[in-house]
Amino acid sequence: MPAPAPSETEVIGYLKTLSNWGRWGAEDELGTLNLITPAKRLAAARLVRDGVPVTCARPIVTDITADTTFQVMRFTVDSGEGRDTASPERLLARRGAGEFIGMVFHGYTVTHVDTPAHFFWDGKIYNGRSCNLITAREGATVEAVELLHDGVVSRGVLLDVARTRGVSWFERGEGVMPEDLEAAERASGVRVEPGDILLVRTGNYARRLAQGPVHPMQAGSPGPHAALAPWLRERGVAMWGSDTHNDVAPTPYPGIGHPFHIVALVGLGLWLIDNMNLEDLARACAERGRWEFLLTIAPLRLRNVTGSPVNPIALF
Repeated sequence: MPAPAPSETEVIGYLKTLSNWGRWGAEDELGTLNLITPAKRLAAARLVRDGVPVTCARPIVTDITADTTFQVMRFTVDSGEGRDTASPERLLARRGAGEFIGMVFHGYTVTHVDTPAHFFWDGKIYNGRSCNLITAREGATVEAVELLHDGVVSRGVLLDVARTRGVSWFERGEGVMPEDLEAAERASGVRVEPGDILLVRTGNYARRLAQGPVHPMQAGSPGPHAALAPWLRERGVAMWGSDTHNDVAPTPYPGIGHPFHIVALVGLGLWLIDNMNLEDLARACAERGRWEFLLTIAPLRLRNVTGSPVNPIALF
């Protein structure tokens, strides 16, 4: 029998009862990424057997779709058009092509990392810092994505909760609960351990590919339920990613709004990966009967920014 979902008061209480503030010192900005040790990385590297890489990112496109928050802009600033018949002088003057790319990656379509500075609660971000440290002029002066300039490398674990349930995808408005994770562990014969990067497939991206995009805040979306927070802290998950925007919509807690984001980022200091493509990875895992792999994440080295587009690569 599934455990009842926690009340809104209990979820707000997680910000204290599960807090990692001060756990790695008053100056810490990395949060749960501290759980990825050199020994953990070495153990993850030993998982590589086939030398086969698999992307976990969605393509970044300029299309305007139902789930587009801000259109990605791509302007070609120099092209190859007409260069095959240009004069010798013009050919010598310019021989290449280039683009301008602009985007708001936070939202529902771009695969991206959220840093702990992305969300606030009661005027605070992770480790008790003031949200006023995220300014319009300077940006994120603390807990910015540039902290990951050396990348994130660890053991990745895929828990395919949709496959475990025998469904193509979770329904909109349905939350992933602790019992879903534990059932997927049993089915795949893998156990989530401290320092792991946990990826959870609900089938949400498969549904988007099959049926087309919808706006998650209007049509609803599956996602991790805030009830997962005690489980994630107990297991020592270093980073979480899913094929959703990482909150159930409509929210089960109107007084919190984005409960998973807030408890994870603010309370736990747990970095998130939103809007992943886990379809290719799920097939690769199923083919091998292996649900663990080396996972590498290399965000752009953006100064004073609360996240980054990212292309996580699983290596088997």
